[in-house]
Amino acid sequence: MTDTATNTKLIQGRTGPWEIVMGLEIHAQVASKAKLFSGAAVGFGAGPNEQVSLVDAGFPGMLPTLNKHCVEQAVRTGLGLRAQINKRSQFDRKNYFYPDLPTGYQISQLYYPIVGEGVVEVEGEDGAFFNVGIERLHLEQDAGKLIHDLSPTESYVDLNRAGTALMEIVSRPDLRTPDEAVAYVKKIRTILIYLGTCDGDMEKGNLRADVNVSVCRAGNYDKFKETDDFSYLGTRCEIKNVNSFRFISQAIQYEARRQIEILEDGGSITQETRLYDPTAGETRSMRSKEEAQDYRYFPDPDLLPLDLEQAWIDDIKASLPELPDDKRKRLMSEYGLSQYDAIVLISEQAKADYFETAAKGRDAKLVSNWVTNEVSARLAADNKDFSDNPLPAAHVAQLVELIETNVISSKIAKEVFDYVWNGEGSPAEVVEKHGLKQVTDTGAIEKAVDEIIAANPDKAAAVAEKPQAIGWFVGQVMKATGGKANPAAVNDILKAKLGL
Repeated sequence: MTDTATNTKLIQGRTGPWEIVMGLEIHAQVASKAKLFSGAAVGFGAGPNEQVSLVDAGFPGMLPTLNKHCVEQAVRTGLGLRAQINKRSQFDRKNYFYPDLPTGYQISQLYYPIVGEGVVEVEGEDGAFFNVGIERLHLEQDAGKLIHDLSPTESYVDLNRAGTALMEIVSRPDLRTPDEAVAYVKKIRTILIYLGTCDGDMEKGNLRADVNVSVCRAGNYDKFKETDDFSYLGTRCEIKNVNSFRFISQAIQYEARRQIEILEDGGSITQETRLYDPTAGETRSMRSKEEAQDYRYFPDPDLLPLDLEQAWIDDIKASLPELPDDKRKRLMSEYGLSQYDAIVLISEQAKADYFETAAKGRDAKLVSNWVTNEVSARLAADNKDFSDNPLPAAHVAQLVELIETNVISSKIAKEVFDYVWNGEGSPAEVVEKHGLKQVTDTGAIEKAVDEIIAANPDKAAAVAEKPQAIGWFVGQVMKATGGKANPAAVNDILKAKLGL
C-alpha cells in the first residue's frame, strides 16, 4: 500500500481507494479547585494519595455532593461550543472493576447529558474551514492512576486523580484526515482555554483524546451523510488516551493502514479498544470494545436529576469572553489583518491580547509580524508561551514606532531586538546606547555613494544596461555605513547618480 499525504481524504490500497472516518472523544479536566463530588483538592504535583477524600476512596456510606462550579464550567463550555444546554440532566453509574476505581463504578452521564448537540468551525492547515458536529458533552469523574515501574513485583495505586471532574466532548464522525483531527483538537483546546474551563495541558493529561477510526470504500461516506446509515461505514476501533497532536496524527495513520490491510486480505475488523505505542509507532489491542449494556448503566441513586434555571444559564452566557471565532473576525476587520495572521494570533489567547496591546496606534501588520515571528520564536526556544512572556508588549510597540519613524531600519531592528530580549533595556534605550540610529543625513549618504561609484567606474557604467545591478551598490553603501543608512534614501541617491 502506498502512503499518501495526511490531508488527502483517500488512501490507495492494493484493491482500490479507501476513506478514513473518525469521531473523537476529548476528555478535558475541568478547571476547578475541588473534585466533582467531594471537597478534596485538585492539583498537579502533590504526593501520592495526598488529595483523597473518603468519598474518592470509596468508603462505605460516603455520599457524593455535586460541585456547582464544575456544573457551571460545563455549561460555559457548552455555550462556547454553541451547543444545546439541557436544563435537565442526570448522573448514571457506569459499573466496572479496576484497581484505581475504589467504588467499582464511575459516576458519569449516559442517557441525559448536560450539553447536547452543537457545531464547531475549524480552520484547516490549508486555510479552509470545515464544520465538526458535537454530539454531546457530559460530566464524569476521573479514575485514579496505576504505577507499574516502582517495583518488579507490585503495582501502586495513586487516587489523587480519582473523582476529578472531566468533561467528555463527543464529536460526530465528521473528521476525514489526520490533519483535520489534529486541527479539531487544537480548536477545542483553544476554546476551552479562552473560556477558562480547562487549562489544556496535554503533558499532564489534563486534555487527552480517544480517537475512533474506521475505513470504508471510496464513496460510502457520502452515502452515510445522505442517509445517516452507519452500515455504510466500517467497524471502528477506539484508540485510548492519546495526549499529543503528533501522536494523534501518527496513531490515525497507522490504524487506518492496519485496517485496510486486514480488509484487503479478506479479514474483518474487530471492534475493540486499542492503545498507541509512540515508541513502536503502532496501535495494539487493549480490550474488546464494551457496549453500554456491559457497564450496566443505571441512574445514580445518591444524586437527584440536575435541574438548571434558564436565568442562571443566561447569566453564564452573558459572562463569556470573546471567543476565538469572534476574535478572528474582529482582528481582520479592526486591524486589517489577513485571515492567516488573525488565525495565528488567536491560537493563544495571551498572544492575541499581547498583539492588541502592542498594536495600539501602530502599523498592525508590522506588529503582527514581530509578534508571530521574532517574539514567538524566542519564546519557543526558551520553552515558554505568551502567558510567560518576559518582553513587555510596550517594547514591541516602541520598536515598531522606531521603524515607522525611520529612526532605525528593519534590518537594524533585528539587532535592536536581540539587545532588548537580552535585557539591555527598551528599544529606544538600546538604540541610544549602541548608536544604532539610522543615517538619514543625505549628505553623508551621498558622500558614501560618490566614493563607491568613483572606485567602481566599470560597474557604474554597466548599470545603465542592467538596472538590477544597482543592488550591488546598495549593498556596498549599507556596508560602508554600518547598515545604518536609510535604504530608501540610498536608492534614491544611487538612481540619481547612476542616471536611472
